[in-house]
Amino acid sequence: MPFSFKQFHIDDSRCGMPVSTDGVMLGAWANIKQSNTILDIGAGSGLLTLMAAQRAHQQASSAIKIVAVELDDLAAQDCLHNIANCPWAEMIELHHGAIQDFSAQHLVQYKAKLSPLFDSIICNPPYFDNGPQSKLQQRATARHTDSLSFSELLKHIELLLAPHGAASLILPIESETRFTGALTQTSLAISKRVSVSTVSKKPPRRLLLELKHQAKIESTEHSSLVISDPSGQYSQQMIALCREFYLKL
Repeated sequence: MPFSFKQFHIDDSRCGMPVSTDGVMLGAWANIKQSNTILDIGAGSGLLTLMAAQRAHQQASSAIKIVAVELDDLAAQDCLHNIANCPWAEMIELHHGAIQDFSAQHLVQYKAKLSPLFDSIICNPPYFDNGPQSKLQQRATARHTDSLSFSELLKHIELLLAPHGAASLILPIESETRFTGALTQTSLAISKRVSVSTVSKKPPRRLLLELKHQAKIESTEHSSLVISDPSGQYSQQMIALCREFYLKL
């Protein structure tokens, strides 16, 4: 279903995973400050890519390059359409293919000093490794780790992230143990951890995580975010985070 934001429009009609609160929170929270190169892994309809482009434009960065990587054919069509119709198309490049292929190609260019590593990486990854899969193959691929395990994802984040860079992700709380287990096999560590609850006094359901190379981390910063107040309206935290994007904030 098409979704309009303050400065751009998303058509996700062919995408396995539609626009969600998870995606908007991640796109608004992700650390892209002072980033000249940004990578969106599993871009889907391009939501995170366009949010990053809006934020980069507002920061008046003059040489920003954003790369969106999307494997699924129909999602890539939505992503390309949304990029073409946004105000910042000139700063965005779509790679239609697997992150494994993109990573191999980009590292060849990096070693030849033709392309830099990424200052910022954003990803709303597949996270289910068991249980029933959606009958719609696109949605199953977008939601389950069969196509991209945490270990595989983190390997490529580790390879593509600049030494000073930050990667930002969102996960269900129940995936944390598996994710942190895979993380120990890399040179990355968690620099920020935000536990996200739908309503105050309820247990957290999501985690916003920032990763950096271990050499750049002194300690992990912990905080929390509540999406809605008891009346069902967005909390002041959520309004402050997302007011640049949602039309009614």
